[in-house]
Amino acid sequence: MENIIWHNMSIKREAREKNLNQRGMLIWLTGLSGSGKSTIGSEVERMLHKEGYATYLLDGDNVRHGLNSDLGFTVEDRTENIRRIGELGGLFVDAGLVVIATFISPLRTDRELIRQKLGDRFIEVYINCGLETCESRDPKGLYKKARGGEISCFTGVDSVYEEPQSPEIMLRTEENTVMECALELKKFIEEALRSNGS
Repeated sequence: MENIIWHNMSIKREAREKNLNQRGMLIWLTGLSGSGKSTIGSEVERMLHKEGYATYLLDGDNVRHGLNSDLGFTVEDRTENIRRIGELGGLFVDAGLVVIATFISPLRTDRELIRQKLGDRFIEVYINCGLETCESRDPKGLYKKARGGEISCFTGVDSVYEEPQSPEIMLRTEENTVMECALELKKFIEEALRSNGS
């Protein structure tokens, strides 16, 4: 970009990670609305925090209240939403944090761009729950509004969701409880941190 020059920082990611005694990673939970992303993400963060990990939870709805409040739900806006979160998540990873991101993120290409940027510091978690079950839960009443024509471009109703083809881990929330899924994910994250020298 013209007239913008990257400023090299004196403190590198490795030094931050050494202070925190952990490896920065982005744990990306994707799935339909109502699948349990935010609930599981929040519980996993609580458990990791209790064990002394430096964590941060980026939630889809919360981020749209501030950073991404200017974006709607068209395909273009969704892509920009995920691009910004990928950049933000990358900065948090550079700070040495274990970041948990809970976003529908319906398009594979958007998720893949983050993977390409972060490499093995990106863990894709597919919260697998069928549309019928998600719609029956409808915790925010969004499916009802979408079916009634009050919301357009709603994932699963009139907008596509592309399932991950090779996620690092898949959690089935139709078959398992929130706590069972959270414990499974926590174990996976800790093993990933250990295998990378944390």
